Amino acid sequence: MIKTFFQRTTKSSFADASTVLKQCYDLQVVKQQLQYDEAQVAVLKPLQSLLDNLVAVFNYQQRIGFTQYLLPTPEPCRSLYLFGEVGLGKSMLMALFYESCPFQQKRRVHFNVFMLEVHTFIHEWHQQAIAGNVMQALAKKIRASVLLLCIDEFHVTDIADAMILERLFSHLFNSGLIVVMTSNRHPDDLYQGGLQRAQFLIFTQLLLRVATLVKLAAKNDYRQTCLQALEPSYVFPLNSAADHFVLQHYQRCTNFAPLQTGVLEVLGRKVVLMAMHNDVVLASFDQLCVQALGAIDYLQIAKQFNVVILKGIPKLSADKRNEAKRFMTLIDTLYEHKIKLFCTAEVSVQDIYIEGDGAFEFRRTSSRLMEMQSAAYLHSRS
Repeated sequence: MIKTFFQRTTKSSFADASTVLKQCYDLQVVKQQLQYDEAQVAVLKPLQSLLDNLVAVFNYQQRIGFTQYLLPTPEPCRSLYLFGEVGLGKSMLMALFYESCPFQQKRRVHFNVFMLEVHTFIHEWHQQAIAGNVMQALAKKIRASVLLLCIDEFHVTDIADAMILERLFSHLFNSGLIVVMTSNRHPDDLYQGGLQRAQFLIFTQLLLRVATLVKLAAKNDYRQTCLQALEPSYVFPLNSAADHFVLQHYQRCTNFAPLQTGVLEVLGRKVVLMAMHNDVVLASFDQLCVQALGAIDYLQIAKQFNVVILKGIPKLSADKRNEAKRFMTLIDTLYEHKIKLFCTAEVSVQDIYIEGDGAFEFRRTSSRLMEMQSAAYLHSRS
C-alpha cells in the first residue's frame, strides 16, 4: 500500500504552459465535452499562476551548482484550496491542472484513498516498532517522490483523521510539498461539530496560512443537468417491484446464475454478501454499511467487481451517522472506480440523509448517485 505514494505520471516535454489551462478548457468546450462557464474560467487564473510558479520552481531545482545561479530565484509556491458546492466542476478543473503540469514528480489521489494509505503506513510503522516520528517519516517518504500532491474531495468526518492531519501536513508543508485540494467546504467549516474540534482547528489555521483559497461559484450542478438515463438504475420505494428489479438485474448481469451467498476475503477477514458471480455482486445495505466495514473493504469490492447491486438503502436519521458515513465512503469508492451501480431504496436520492452529523457532506453522495444513473456514467467503463 505504501508504494502507491511513489506513483508518477510521465510527460514528454516542457511546453510553454503560460496559457495551457485556458487552451485545454476552450478545446473541450469546442468538442462539446464541457459547457462554457464563466465561474470555471475565473478559477483557471489562480490555477495557471500556480502552474507557472511550479514549473519555475521545478526548473530551478533541477539546476546543479553554479548553473542554478543563471536562473532568477522563483517566488515560493503557495498551496491551493479550491472549494464550492457539489457538481460545479472542481474535480474537472483539478484534472485540467494536473494533466497540464509537465513534470513527473506529482500525484493525484482521492482523499479517502490517501487517508487509507496514511493509516496503513502508521499501522506498519508501529507493527515494526520503528523508533522516531512516524508523521515526519511519512512526510519524508511522500516528499521524496512528489513536489505536487493533488487531493480530491477533501473532507473530515472521522476523529482519527482529524487528529492526524495537522501533524502530517505541518511536516509536508515544511518539506516544500505543494498541495492542491478540492472540497465542498471552506476550511473553517470542515469537521463541524466533530469530537475534539478545537484540536482540528490547528490544522485549519495552518491551511489558511499556507494555501490560497479559491471559491468556485458556478450556479449549475453539471452532474444533474447531463442526466440521460438508459433505464432506471435507482428504484424506490421498497416493495415487490423493487424486489423484482433486484432479481431481474442480477439474473440479466450473470446470465441467470443461481443466488448463492458469497464471501469476500479482505486482509484475512470474511465479508458475507447475498450473492456473487464473476464480476457481479449483490449485497444488502446492512451487509455493506451497517457492518463495520471501511474504505479498504470497499476498495476490494471495486477491484473485484464491475457491477454492484445494492438492495434496501433505508432513509437514514441522525442516529445513523455511522451508517451514513460508510455509505458515503462506499459510493465515493464505486464512483472513483466507475463501477456500475443498481440499487433499491426506501426514498429518493435527495431524501436518504437530510439531517444529522455529516448531512452537508452527504450532498456530494446524493449528487454522485444521481450522476451514476446517467448514460455517460454507465458507458464510462464499457
